[in-house]
Amino acid sequence: MTSNNPEYGTLWRSLLHRYDAGEAQAVVRLLCERVYGLSLADLLTDGLCRLPEARRQELAAQVDRLAQGEPVQYVMGEASFCGRWYRVSPAVLIPRPETAELCRWVVGRVGESTPRRILDVGTGSGCIACTMAAAFPGAATVAWDISDEALAVARDNARDNAVSVTFERRDALAPEVRSGETWDLIVSNPPYIAPDEQPLMEPLVVDHEPHQALFVPEDRPLCFYEAIGRYSRQTLTRGGSLFFEINPRYADDLCRLMADEGFSDIILQSDQYGRQRFLHLLQP
Repeated sequence: MTSNNPEYGTLWRSLLHRYDAGEAQAVVRLLCERVYGLSLADLLTDGLCRLPEARRQELAAQVDRLAQGEPVQYVMGEASFCGRWYRVSPAVLIPRPETAELCRWVVGRVGESTPRRILDVGTGSGCIACTMAAAFPGAATVAWDISDEALAVARDNARDNAVSVTFERRDALAPEVRSGETWDLIVSNPPYIAPDEQPLMEPLVVDHEPHQALFVPEDRPLCFYEAIGRYSRQTLTRGGSLFFEINPRYADDLCRLMADEGFSDIILQSDQYGRQRFLHLLQP
């Protein structure tokens, strides 16, 4: 939708070297609605003019950050996921629609079995852990990450969304099996992008999101799955579930790896675009 408001038009047109016209307008509308409480009707009339001068300068600076390629979620400091809003910073990945699909699939498949103990490995912003805690409020939900900065963001998100999650600094590549530690449900969206895929990625992602949470070694692209799968085989209760978000490029290799780890019930699920994106494994 175009606008007769020249100030609004100036803002979104300043992004046309990054986005097409529809995307540029959508990004500016989202920023103005979430941060400044301005509706589309406000933007199309004189809503921007009614902002105090200091706020207008703040908005101009934020649009300049967008023009330089920073994702709107980092500019706003928040992102939407499964119907809730989560704080985000450059210390964590921006929650993805694919990961929301994973969460919905997990809840649908687990259904009425109602896990008592849930683990999210590599929690980042905490969006998976918080979604699981909200879906299964009677469960004890625990989330791991290696990054102290990410854990700080995740704790804020659990508090903001009024869910109970215990956060721990633990390494997904070297998960220690502690005495008596068992889980009914383990969910993980670990790093899975190989370095040679980087040229195909959006600059918004490569230039701003944490590489530690994105990329894996060229010679060991399944290293996180191998470590988490082995840990899960030792700690999942009988009939317990392990769910992964995966790189479609390695779907067949990953299924073979999980079979070698001892999982016999292996289910692949495609995302909304038909790519093999999710994996469900049952503890024998």
